[in-house]
Amino acid sequence: MIEAAMIWNEPNNKSHWDPEIDPEWSLFAQMAILAADAIAARNPELTKVLGGISPIDPFFISRMKNYGVLDHLDAVALHGFPLDWNLWQIHEWPEKINEIRAVTDLPIWVSEVGVSTFGAEEVQLWGLQRTAELLKGRIERCQWYSLYDLPRSWEATTRHREAEGSSYYRHYYMGILREDGTPKPALDEFAKHTPDLGLVQWFHFEDPRLDEAAAWMKRLGVKSVRTGLSWADRFRPNALDWFDRQMQALEDFDVTVTFCFTPEHRGIAAHHTSAPLVPEEFATFCEEMVDRYAPSREGGTRCEVSRPVAEA
Repeated sequence: MIEAAMIWNEPNNKSHWDPEIDPEWSLFAQMAILAADAIAARNPELTKVLGGISPIDPFFISRMKNYGVLDHLDAVALHGFPLDWNLWQIHEWPEKINEIRAVTDLPIWVSEVGVSTFGAEEVQLWGLQRTAELLKGRIERCQWYSLYDLPRSWEATTRHREAEGSSYYRHYYMGILREDGTPKPALDEFAKHTPDLGLVQWFHFEDPRLDEAAAWMKRLGVKSVRTGLSWADRFRPNALDWFDRQMQALEDFDVTVTFCFTPEHRGIAAHHTSAPLVPEEFATFCEEMVDRYAPSREGGTRCEVSRPVAEA
């Protein structure tokens, strides 16, 4: 069911990794290496991807390279939202990609790119058209964020909150479908670019939109889908039942699963952005998920890797 495993989501963004706990990202590097080796031990054919970085920062990729993390991975991923959050313009996409190509030979994915309809739905339509012009054929994989708007009764997974003005609220308007499931103008345009463009849809625990989302993605001609399996959710009652349902609903797609979110009781701080107390536990979670949803045809070997991280 899984063709690629992504290690964390936006590790250089404080909304997803706490830099006060791990200012040099050495703890992240250690955890990422352990996770990558655990994944490879269970299924050597599975593509291992460094979680999409945001902002697009070649110095962060160089840091991961110096720590030895990239030696254990098969691709690196970028996230870009120049019409909403980034301090650069949409036409700079080729330049941003070239900045990363200058520091690594690994394939480059854009695993999240999108445009909100916070200001106007027509902005998203134009932004999708321009994004497709700039990215199709230039990178190994491109996945649009996202299918659905975030329901306004839910909380966005970010630390911005209202203190950042409209920045927080833009999270609620990233879909090509509105919260009620009705299409926005960009939906028909998106369908013109599949399967070259994949789709990102994060599903909350026991998300009621799951089956409808899978049906929409098939209707749109989507082949590549990116979603997440939360380490924190693994500790909820009936977690595996939900994971099984999610993966079964997506079994007809090429799925990239992002492994992320520290359980509060297993973090140095009680927050999903915290480095874990025991990084091997995250690797064990990744190993369990690969065993369950992407087992090797030839079988793997139990991974018990614990290696020091070099200085960056």
